[in-house]
Amino acid sequence: MRAEVIKAESGYKATFVRKFAQGQEEVWAMLTENPKLQQWFSELTIEDLRKGGNIKFNMGNGKYENMAILDYKEGQKLAFEWGEDQVHFELTPDHGGTRLELVETISKIVPHTAKDLAGWHVCLDVIEALLEGTEIAREEEWNKEYPEYQRLLESMSVSFE
Repeated sequence: MRAEVIKAESGYKATFVRKFAQGQEEVWAMLTENPKLQQWFSELTIEDLRKGGNIKFNMGNGKYENMAILDYKEGQKLAFEWGEDQVHFELTPDHGGTRLELVETISKIVPHTAKDLAGWHVCLDVIEALLEGTEIAREEEWNKEYPEYQRLLESMSVSFE
């Protein structure tokens, strides 16, 4: 399911909701244990998993960006800086499985925003595939989702700054 993107008091909010058959512990491990995290987002490494801790983003050019962990509750909540924006994951029980909500707060829509949204969409698809023991064609999925997120943002009459 695609994200719902709405105008917020300050900027925008993109909300993704996914439901997994697996329990919270399994889904939480995908978000917080580096070997599992790097299966779906190879550039991220959790350095210090706590509120006030940090996550490293490998920029791919020998440089790393440190992103502060803004909120943390073991097994339930992980929020961190994402450039000028923020990413929040929240897990709740859902009929024997887990409901994952990912909210990206976006200070301003820029040309790269649709790429990020398509990226998060595919990351969630990859998490689901990993948990189910299947695979997806990431690049093919991203190429399908990216124009849809471009259209979504354009339909909101958003002007890119």
